[in-house]
Amino acid sequence: MKILITGACAVSARSVLRSLRLSDLFKDAEFIGWDMCSLLYGVYAGEFHKLYKVPAVSDSTYRQVAQRILDIENPDAVIVVPEVEVLYWAQSPFNIPHIVPPAKFSELVISKERLFDALAGTGLVPEYRNIPSSEIMDPDFENPLGYPVWIRDGAAGTASAKGAFKAENIDELQAWVKINSHTTHFQLSQYLPGRNLGCFCLYKDGKLIKMAQAERIEYIMSKVAVSGITGNTSKGKLLNEDKICETAIKALDLLSDKTKERMNGLVVIDMKEDENGNPIITEINIRHVAFSSSFAMAGQNISEAQLLLALDRENEIRGAVRIDYPKDNLMLRDVDGAPIYITHCHELKPGEAFQIANN
Repeated sequence: MKILITGACAVSARSVLRSLRLSDLFKDAEFIGWDMCSLLYGVYAGEFHKLYKVPAVSDSTYRQVAQRILDIENPDAVIVVPEVEVLYWAQSPFNIPHIVPPAKFSELVISKERLFDALAGTGLVPEYRNIPSSEIMDPDFENPLGYPVWIRDGAAGTASAKGAFKAENIDELQAWVKINSHTTHFQLSQYLPGRNLGCFCLYKDGKLIKMAQAERIEYIMSKVAVSGITGNTSKGKLLNEDKICETAIKALDLLSDKTKERMNGLVVIDMKEDENGNPIITEINIRHVAFSSSFAMAGQNISEAQLLLALDRENEIRGAVRIDYPKDNLMLRDVDGAPIYITHCHELKPGEAFQIANN
């Protein structure tokens, strides 16, 4: 069997690959990747059997190049990872087995502004305003949400807290706009002080197939980002909480009703808790995130299930829609290593040693 994974150089796609190598159904498959190849580590890591360079989705030659690769390799299925590429395949699919979210839904949620507008008044998203940078810089500007306030770039496809900052006053708010002078408009939103959460939901024809949730606790190289969020979790935890799942499903049901489409494919709903511990949606990703392989290590292989759905082999999907994880589990990642999943984390005391069993 031959599987093609797009966006192959990035962390999320390599997490999908790692998940599939953990699957006894697909571990012996031939894995082909394609990517723009701007992340050279992914090119030379040698994790794929073969890796092609492709132009950006926005490039006029993308479809021609992509189709030529598909014709040469003739893969059994494709897993599409980057958000802008997922949107392209949703709107203009190739004739090859794959599963992505519906086109109208994808176009809606890829923009944080459109997402918040669609869910306004439901209590599922924070209070927010979409404001041009010129208006924020007006000497008479008054922030309608008060302080502290979260300011970020709300453009489609932005990720990893791009352009994001917690402003404590008008001076900090305007200073941040000056620093990010290339951004023409921002989204101001209610600052949410609680946990940072992610909820994976895999669907086919409107039916929920797999679900998993996690908490992002710390980030790799967090000190290099003013927001403290780099998008790459260094320390996290897999969760078993109904409230998170209920929030995700309610939002997806409402959005599916708006677009009049049955949910398909994988989405990851990001949330932060408010001061009362209620999960509030901050964005919806139409792609995998780096937690994918951690779920697979814990027994919930969402990438495997996604591939089986693309191949119309859903009868082979194993396990429950949700599974439980030990309460003291931990997921750890570092710049130079693969993720580590710990079922039961024990905090060492001074003078105490850690030793791997049978070592």
